[in-house]
Amino acid sequence: MNLQKITFGSGCFWCTEAIFQTVKGVKSAISGYMGGHVDNPTYEQVCTGNTGHAEVLEIQYDANEITFDELLLIFFKTHDATTLNRQGNDIGTQYRSAIYYYTDEQKQQAEAMVKRLTDEKVYDNPIVTEITPASEFYRAEDYHQDYFTHNSTKSYCAFVIQPKLNKFAKEFLDKIKPELLQ
Repeated sequence: MNLQKITFGSGCFWCTEAIFQTVKGVKSAISGYMGGHVDNPTYEQVCTGNTGHAEVLEIQYDANEITFDELLLIFFKTHDATTLNRQGNDIGTQYRSAIYYYTDEQKQQAEAMVKRLTDEKVYDNPIVTEITPASEFYRAEDYHQDYFTHNSTKSYCAFVIQPKLNKFAKEFLDKIKPELLQ
């Protein structure tokens, strides 16, 4: 196993977690906060937009099973990387599009992916994703972990997360863990 780590911010961490938990090669996906100036922030503090943190997902993955470029493509195709500090009805700096990298190679690959998507004119508007070194990761409260798994019948899950999962499955069926397809 070749375990690597990356942290993505792509709006509500419940949505991001639900998608990446299904990806082959992803060994853990933990919801949390990164990029701010307050130690040990709470969800309520982050929601004010005053801590500087983004809602993020810390992903541990086996690079022998999935490449970093594949993870980047999933990241970019499953949220709006062109809207500053907003994903759908979630508005604020805590919902910004961000890649928090751990190595120079990750930084270079992320920048290359942005260039590629820009050159290919995948989006009508410029990509605003922040690419920045990882800082202290703060694990979100327990009730945020595995949120979709435990709350799939709640309205936010049914009307926001499930459609994102359906769209993801259509485009990335070959990247879904086989045990989830049975």
